[in-house]
Amino acid sequence: MNKLNHVAIIMDGNGRWGLKKKNSRNYGHLKGLKTVERIIKFSAYKKIPFLTLYTFSTENWKRPEKEVNFLFDLIRNTLKKNLKKIIKQEFKIRIIGNKKGLPKDINKTIKLIENRTSKNKVITINLALNYGSKEEIINACKVFNSKKQKLTIDNFEKKLYTKNIPNPDILIRTGGTRRLSNFLLWQLAYTEIFFVEKLWPDFNESDYNKIISKFYKIKRNFGKI
Repeated sequence: MNKLNHVAIIMDGNGRWGLKKKNSRNYGHLKGLKTVERIIKFSAYKKIPFLTLYTFSTENWKRPEKEVNFLFDLIRNTLKKNLKKIIKQEFKIRIIGNKKGLPKDINKTIKLIENRTSKNKVITINLALNYGSKEEIINACKVFNSKKQKLTIDNFEKKLYTKNIPNPDILIRTGGTRRLSNFLLWQLAYTEIFFVEKLWPDFNESDYNKIISKFYKIKRNFGKI
């Protein structure tokens, strides 16, 4: 049976779900947060060491200002509100992405929550925030140019946001769209990819468990026979 160390998720469909239910994309983002909480708990229950959630991409800045502001209010309020609970549950929080482009108060909260949860061991939750894989790869290349190090796969991976994190075994994308959308392009080279028709707020533990069960049965060759 395959070992499952890392699940990555593109949580697509919040806006569309909100428009269908209440004619409000923001309502969908709010409901999608409930799904996030359930999936994190189920990942911890299944003893999955790493979970990475595509929270806000570098391309998401192109969305209407009102929606962007709502998303960041949701992020800052959720992190602050749940800090004590996260610490108690032994969840470790890491942010991957370009932190320099984030609001100052968000960065302050991020620093606090990363420090307060750094020794937690039940599960590491990577929030991909202001994240773009192409930018991540370019930044890693710039580091090599400045330091003139030997370019190897291992050395290169140490310059990525995901250094010291195993590459995802599973990628799940909800919402019916079948593309990677600039998410973990380097890290997904040998990842098993599952596209789900359900919009993110409708995704549940049963859907998740079915994907995990399928993963365990896949023969993973990694180029071998």
